[in-house]
Amino acid sequence: MRTAGWRSLSIYGCAIALCQPLAACGSAENPSASTNDKVAAKASPAIPANAPLVIAFGDSLYAGYQLGPKEGLAPQLQAALAADGVVARVQNAGVSGDTTAAGRQRLTYVLDNAKTKPALVVLGLGGNDMLRGIGPDQTRSNLDAMLAELQKREIPVLLTGMMAAPNLGSDYAKKFNPIYPELASKYEASFYPFILDNVVTDKSLMLGDNMHPNAKGVTIVAAGLAPLVEQALPNAG
Repeated sequence: MRTAGWRSLSIYGCAIALCQPLAACGSAENPSASTNDKVAAKASPAIPANAPLVIAFGDSLYAGYQLGPKEGLAPQLQAALAADGVVARVQNAGVSGDTTAAGRQRLTYVLDNAKTKPALVVLGLGGNDMLRGIGPDQTRSNLDAMLAELQKREIPVLLTGMMAAPNLGSDYAKKFNPIYPELASKYEASFYPFILDNVVTDKSLMLGDNMHPNAKGVTIVAAGLAPLVEQALPNAG
């Protein structure tokens, strides 16, 4: 993240630390409940039954917190892929408030209950660990275990990173920030260094809480992720 963005990231970190978590889970076709009826009314393009499955496994940044049914990461990523001529089913497995420990506990359940073996898992957890002051060693251990499980199942991964809020101090950041690039390298996973890159520094792309992206912000995230997803999918394009 650029130096100019650190102030906004600090605001984001402080705000989200005070947020009362709100659980949410759904899919691109059956998204979380929302009051955005106009968005909900829009028809989704038909996805073939044999389309590759992409599971977006993360926290509130994945879950579509306070967004309409078609505005969260899963549906927007699915739409971005379709716009590039890549047909895939993107399943929302985001749960607001999840730590890496919680994600580690539910990963096997999500994988075991998927309708088909995922062609890719987009994995993004750790922000809540950081904001709750959970030790970086625990965050690393949990992410490592999830990546190991996915490797064992021969499921490719796109890892999205998080950065420590500056108010937590340089010592914490030195332990937390390297977790993502180092694990991506260890498991040869595709890597998107900061999930809110080019978003968190622009208030027009954030919700009023200054900690979650709005629909326009998610569009930018999805656009950044789409090329990496396409590279990982079999026969993409």
